[in-house]
Amino acid sequence: MAKLSVDAYVRGIERGDRALLARAITLVESEQPRHAALGQEVLERLLPRTGRASRVGVSGVPGVGKSTFIDALGMHLIEQGHRVAALTLDPSSTVTGGSILGDKTRMTRLSREADAYIRPSPTGGTLGGVGRKTRETMLLCEAFGFDVVIVETVGVGQSETVVAEMVDFYLVLMLAGAGDELQGIKRGILEVADMLAINKADGDNRVAAKRARSDYAAALKLMHRGQRGWKPPVLMCSALHDEGLDAIWEKVQEHRAQLSGSGALQARRADQAVRWMWRIVEDALSQALRRHPDVRARLGALERDVREGRATASAAARQILDAFGAGA
Repeated sequence: MAKLSVDAYVRGIERGDRALLARAITLVESEQPRHAALGQEVLERLLPRTGRASRVGVSGVPGVGKSTFIDALGMHLIEQGHRVAALTLDPSSTVTGGSILGDKTRMTRLSREADAYIRPSPTGGTLGGVGRKTRETMLLCEAFGFDVVIVETVGVGQSETVVAEMVDFYLVLMLAGAGDELQGIKRGILEVADMLAINKADGDNRVAAKRARSDYAAALKLMHRGQRGWKPPVLMCSALHDEGLDAIWEKVQEHRAQLSGSGALQARRADQAVRWMWRIVEDALSQALRRHPDVRARLGALERDVREGRATASAAARQILDAFGAGA
């Protein structure tokens, strides 16, 4: 890849060059310090063009139909005149680090649209399956001119709270007719969700979907703390048949208007940015600690002592931190 200047990237993105957008995203995702530094320069220059998009997170258990839903919702939004970026997160292999990156094949309609952009990214094994640079990718897409950015999670681990910390609206897709829905629901989902939507509510499954909607609505009343008066609704939809998408997007807009009117949207984004800063700092410190020569010299023995009961975890942790500090 030929080296381009910061000015070339910025001008290309400002004039709508999709190839340069893709290359800029590759830069901010890169683990090579030189490329990552260049990516940050590009991003800083483009920051004034960011912040105007609606940021929507979509989660749900495997098989709930997230990709089909995003494909359908994206098409619905494009018909209304929006430009949509979909950032999809693939679970990387813990052995090879590779990922399937197959979302473009699952979002068949959206992938053909000029006003849509799909960026599949491997998670790299990071917390909750969330790509470490997803936030920066989202900002680059906003600078390019996409006014709706949808972030799809893999729907496992702690991805619910991690993605909720980078979007304005967090939508969780649910299924009905798979047993006792409330038995398997995680409290963390209910606490961060801005809306639940029962997908595949069509045909013979519609009756079960209505029953599940009532159960989830009751659970939300008991558990959800609410956010400045917002009460998360529970809706039904069928992404396969493009049903219920209007009502879902109306709620997203209603939520945005409520937060914008009270100043809560800007406050939420400011808090998210600060939390993200500390997450990056903590990740960098953890990597630096593990690379430190004094720590590496002691780490194997300390781990064995803890594993075999010869030392407490607290005492071993203190020795690791002392070793890190002694060489600083």
